[in-house]
Amino acid sequence: MRVACAQINTVVGDIDGNAERVLDAIRRGHDHGAAIVLTPELAITGYPPEDLLLRPSFADASRAALEDLARQVTAGVAVIGFVEHDEDVHNAAAVIADGEVQAVYRKRFLPNYGVFDEARYFRAGTEPIVLDIAGARVGVVICEDIWYSAPVAGDLAEARLDLVACISSSPFHLAKGAGRERMLQTRAYDSSAALAYCNQVGGQDDLVFDGRSAVIDPAGELIARSPVFEEDLLIADIPLDLAAGRRLREPLLRRLPTNGDAAPMRIRTGALPTPSGEGSGIAQMPSPEGELWAALVTGVRDYVGKNGFPGVVIGLSGGIDSALTAAIAVDALGADRVRGVAMPSVFTSGQSTGDAQALADSLGIRMDIIPIAPVVDAFEAQLADVFEGRPRDVAEENLQARVRGTLLMAISNKHGDMVLATGNKSEMSVGYSTIYGDMAGGFAPIRDVSKTWVYRLSSWRNQDAGREVIPEATIVRPPTAELRPDQLDSDSLPDYGVLDPILEAYIERDLPPEALVERGFPADAVARVAALVDRAEYKRRQGPPGIKTTPRAFGRDRRMPITNRFGAR
Repeated sequence: MRVACAQINTVVGDIDGNAERVLDAIRRGHDHGAAIVLTPELAITGYPPEDLLLRPSFADASRAALEDLARQVTAGVAVIGFVEHDEDVHNAAAVIADGEVQAVYRKRFLPNYGVFDEARYFRAGTEPIVLDIAGARVGVVICEDIWYSAPVAGDLAEARLDLVACISSSPFHLAKGAGRERMLQTRAYDSSAALAYCNQVGGQDDLVFDGRSAVIDPAGELIARSPVFEEDLLIADIPLDLAAGRRLREPLLRRLPTNGDAAPMRIRTGALPTPSGEGSGIAQMPSPEGELWAALVTGVRDYVGKNGFPGVVIGLSGGIDSALTAAIAVDALGADRVRGVAMPSVFTSGQSTGDAQALADSLGIRMDIIPIAPVVDAFEAQLADVFEGRPRDVAEENLQARVRGTLLMAISNKHGDMVLATGNKSEMSVGYSTIYGDMAGGFAPIRDVSKTWVYRLSSWRNQDAGREVIPEATIVRPPTAELRPDQLDSDSLPDYGVLDPILEAYIERDLPPEALVERGFPADAVARVAALVDRAEYKRRQGPPGIKTTPRAFGRDRRMPITNRFGAR
């Protein structure tokens, strides 16, 4: 049996557009001779639709689009993710064939952790579904259902299936794809059934989906895999005798109950498409740096494109964060849609402006230079009476950043381009940023990328290109905000080689300070960093969204109260 996984990029709420994308993928799959075509979880509505699900009209529109699509599928079978509204709302998969919806499966495991809120919106299904498709026993599951060994996976094993069809919208973070693939191989091996996994690809707000759809044989061996962060139609041929043969040679399933042997639901298909041409191969996976770069490029491209912005504008300081952000934006959008703006103050060195210009020349983007000293002087003059008697401090420093933010937003208003904020996760974690200043913007691509990874990605991009895309002088220069004379980040923060591991342990793994000290981190640095992280929650809450790249990103992944007296313990 030939199976196709349509790894497509949907848009939340674009029900008609998504239905067209789904129908096109189904037709291409059937043209390649696939008997079954899988599409991603909630492909009709896009994922995650969030509070749109609280509107009955949304689910009803999803069902109407599904019914209309089904009438146009007269050859072969398709499994399509949609929202079902039947007294309550369900995350569902429709099995369509012969011009109609013939079966519906309701997701049984609803994730409600990290970025997921499915229990807020959906009622869980309770029943497995087993189909007879041209003599093959096929089970259908949705995303989270497949992650646990029981009861859903156990029900599939009991059913003695030939194929498990899993549709998914599993978001990306670093290293997740490899672990997910190992899990899928285990599920196929344990159930002695082939497994076809179809995942969404593309960006949706702060989430990106890597795709990496896969087909695995009944012995747990990978036989086909889609590339990451690319739309793809994955084609694979599944010999139906392998599953039955393995169950006889390795009769582990005999120890399971046999209630799964009930007669499956027969799907009327008519004549199935005839396979033609070769199936897909196993796409090679990029390096960790290449995968993260592709995730960031995808997130910027889709956030800007799906929200209709003509381009982006970025404040170029001559530092590595803005340089990396600009390089990502150019790869995502093209140089003609990226504008850089250098805004030197009296504290800005000639090297900073020169490095910003070198970056703009390397990337081929426009760069405007707007000195901010006259504007800062005017603000300080207006504030002189209010500030009288107090020494110069962070107020004057932040005033410079806020002038820059104001200028960038004015350019955005005039030209329609969205401002990309350039703060990284290390800075966002400890509040080393200016609210309403360098935090101003519509999207923050590297908000969930640590400073250590900022350096790592910048060096990788140059190596990958075989040239200095990001000037080497920018990479090796000690980081500085240049808001006062001779300022360095190390004046206010521990060295990033110390800071980032502490942040990773405290934020990603939720280890208390005493546990970090036990692991060898300096006690004074731990106490200081933990206090900074906790105090900065109010800032982060007001910052722009950014791309989730770690297991615990700020925002819907990590939800801490702003008013909080529990402290770091």
